Amino acid sequence: MSPTKRPRTDSVHDHHAGGAEALRLTGPDSGTHPTKRYDESLEIYRHRTNVETVVLDREVAAHQIAQSLPKEEDVVPKVDLFLPEALRDAIFVGHLVTDLDSVAGAIGAAALYGGKAATASEVNSETEFALKQWGVEVPTRIEDLLKQNPNAKLFYSIITAIGTKVCLVDHQQTSQMNPSINPDSVVGVIDHHALQSKTIVTDRPIYIDIRPWGSMSTIVAHTYLTHGRRPPTAIAGMLLCAILSDTLNLQGPTTTEWDRMMVAVLADLSGVDDIQFLASQQFKAKSRELAGLSAHGLVNGDQKEFSFENEGFRGDVGFAVVETTDDAVIIDRLEELLPEMVACKKERDLDVLFLAVVNIVQLKGTLVICGPSELSLAKAAFGEDAKLNETGTIMDLGNRVSRKKDYIPEITRAIKNGWAKPPHRGLSVVDVTQLGTLEVDPLDPFQKVVRKGSVLLEKGVASPISFGKGMEVSEEEKKVDA
Repeated sequence: MSPTKRPRTDSVHDHHAGGAEALRLTGPDSGTHPTKRYDESLEIYRHRTNVETVVLDREVAAHQIAQSLPKEEDVVPKVDLFLPEALRDAIFVGHLVTDLDSVAGAIGAAALYGGKAATASEVNSETEFALKQWGVEVPTRIEDLLKQNPNAKLFYSIITAIGTKVCLVDHQQTSQMNPSINPDSVVGVIDHHALQSKTIVTDRPIYIDIRPWGSMSTIVAHTYLTHGRRPPTAIAGMLLCAILSDTLNLQGPTTTEWDRMMVAVLADLSGVDDIQFLASQQFKAKSRELAGLSAHGLVNGDQKEFSFENEGFRGDVGFAVVETTDDAVIIDRLEELLPEMVACKKERDLDVLFLAVVNIVQLKGTLVICGPSELSLAKAAFGEDAKLNETGTIMDLGNRVSRKKDYIPEITRAIKNGWAKPPHRGLSVVDVTQLGTLEVDPLDPFQKVVRKGSVLLEKGVASPISFGKGMEVSEEEKKVDA
């Protein structure tokens, strides 16, 4: 059985809205941050992640909502009166370059409204993970479903099927539609994106449900609840994964309170005990395909924070990990990653932030170093003679590939052995108000979250090695206190 799920019971707070494991492994009070046991043998504790904190803050309300739903998943007859007849027997399909939200949303909406789910293109690695995790089959391609209609006819590569109804999910622009869909067959749109150019135009009124939330699957989950329907466990799990994906584990700029509450409710309904483990495993699957990940996504996707209280150093260390089959593709994006790491470090008030890129095929690790404090601690932890690039921003970690077994224990030992931040780290010329804003490009098929207007992108990040010169560092080199 999956480690994220247990057989469902009706005991109060059984799953704690996905935070049961965080509560079971609660560490000592650090004053400002609740902690979770990470490695008891070395007495290592980490902060609770944002998603763990979010679900635990809402566990009582989420459990009450889940308990108020009918125990059976069958439709309550009177509810049929409130579901739009136009969507019954429709095909629910997402956009081209399909992602988890468009696939999970199509599956959930098809079950809710009584139709069939379809995909507009091949599913990605993250979607494959979620489908396997919850035991759901890959929906049929939209072209194949349309061809199955006995009245379908092919005209100039567009399949026109008399009586076929299509509901677009997670998009409403014709440029993102699968070309096999005849716009005249569209009877509905369920989406969470802005209305931009090339929005579909119809000759008659259609069903529209567009809400400014972080995920289309949040809309579907909310509709289940408002109609008194209990989604099947597998669908609740798929919707949960989709919301975590589209909102970057509830940390993205489009995240709303509706997304947070639906994650807590769906975690309860699907029987998830460890929401952070599910999110981490999903990110690992997602990172196998790098095209859909921005620098912000890479730095924040699987990051954990650790607090230390020692004579030489008292502060917080963040450690992010990206697992991939092609580490060179990520390392080649160093000019994007370094400014984002410094921005994230300042926004989260961290003293040190690392990013480890792990090649899961060759089993080797590479450490991305964004500043002099990171360089100093990395040398103390992994050896003064560890191989570095010329600028000191990349360290070869050899066959070290595990954050839990290889990275954090070594960093902990270095700090306990007296490591302290270097005295000359450069001149601080950046504050949080200069870090720009995180935005989603509505025209980007991957809906990547990118940082715009950051002074770090204009000034750059100086080499960590240059700061080792102490007072010899020129004013021009002192670009950022990293």
